[in-house]
Order: sequence, then structure tokens, then C-alpha cells
Amino acid sequence: MFAIRSRMVGLCMAVLLGWLLGGCSTLGSPALAESVASGYTRYAYAFVSFEADRLDATDARTAQSLRQRAARLYASAWQHARAALEADQPGFMAALSQPDPARWPSLRPDQVGLAYWGAAAWAGQISLSKDDPEVVADLPLSIRLAERAYATAPEYGDGALASLMGTLEAARPGGSPTRALAFFDQALQLGTGREAGAPLAKAEGWAQPAGDKAAFAALLDDVLAISTRHPSLANDAARRRAQWLLDQIDDLF
Repeated sequence: MFAIRSRMVGLCMAVLLGWLLGGCSTLGSPALAESVASGYTRYAYAFVSFEADRLDATDARTAQSLRQRAARLYASAWQHARAALEADQPGFMAALSQPDPARWPSLRPDQVGLAYWGAAAWAGQISLSKDDPEVVADLPLSIRLAERAYATAPEYGDGALASLMGTLEAARPGGSPTRALAFFDQALQLGTGREAGAPLAKAEGWAQPAGDKAAFAALLDDVLAISTRHPSLANDAARRRAQWLLDQIDDLF
């Protein structure tokens, strides 16, 4: 079933890519750019990158090839989001790069989704490009983009943006575990027990780094329970990853 689903999603992405390469552009349609960015990012995370993680122990070469593919997908997602943000607000990236916070761009509510998927894709690309200093150097800017989205609509995505903020806070050099935990808990509250991604993000972004095996297992059990009660593609992807993590929990702690 997983292989069939992966091929179906991959086929849809290939059709979409062919349509874009055929002359259509996302520049005039922020909503289309958001859809493209979210599609690439979801596929990279749920199928390509996850498969790389699963193969690490048995086929390191294939796992590395898949991570490179995922990084390219994330880069494509970020490219579409960035171009749309820049077209909608000329000088957006230059303003985002300014050292003075007063000059950072503000986001309208209708731009938050685009910024969220852009920041998530950008951070995903960075996480898989540790051997490329130029890409890694952009981590503070990807965090800043997420922060601008959060400043406008912290509730976006029923906790998805709050989860991203927690993940980025936990990952950034000098990040605060306490602040990350607050974001993760906010995501759980906003998800109202329907979004399996929230406990998954907290498990991997807080419980695992803290060495709290019991909390890690409990959060992953929550993922399984939520995905059963509220089936969706996103929750199914979270369920598959949660089960895989539970299956190897003794190797992780």
C-alpha cells in the first residue's frame, strides 16, 4: 500500500511539474505557488526522506541518494514560494536579509501559508545539505521567515506553524529547549487532538533530544491514536513514521 501511494503521489507531482515546464507559471498566482510548494514539501518529507531514514541501516548508498533527491524537492518548493513572495512583494528577500528587525517584511494573512511552506521547505533543504556551507548559512533566514509568518498568524494550520517554530527552535544553534517545548505544546492545543503531526514533532524535537524515552513513546502512541480516529493523508504519514520510530525505540535511547 505504501509503495502504491508513493507512486501515485509521485505521478501527480510529475504531471504538475510537466505542466509547469510546459509554460505555466506560479508567479501570478500565490495560491498556486502555495499548492506547488506544499506538494513538493509533503512528498519530500513523507515519502522520499522517510524512505531514506528507513534504509539507513541496510542500504546507506540508496539512502544518501534519496536524501539528495529530497533536498532537490525541498529546493524546488522553496524556489516557487520565494518567487511568489518576491513577485507579490518586490524586495521581500532583500528586506528579510536586513540586520535591522525594523526593516524585515511583514506578511498579510493570505501570505502566511506560502511563507509557512517556504520556510518548511527551506529548512528541510538545509537539514539535508550539511556538506554545503552556503546552504546551511541560510538557516537563520529560514527561521526568520517562519517567525514573520508566526507574527501574523500563530494559529496557522491548526498548529502546523507552531510545530515548525518548535522544530526550528530546537534545531538552531543556541536554541532554547524551554521555548521549543512551549511551541510544541501550543501546537498540541491548536491541533485539538486531530492533527497527528503535533505529537510527532514534539516527540522528535523535544522528547528524543531530552532523552525522555517514556514521553517519546507516549507521544508516538498519541500519533497512532489520532491517526486512527481522524484518518487523512497527513495523519497517515505521521502514523507510518511514528510506528517506525516505536519499532526502533530501544536503538534511539
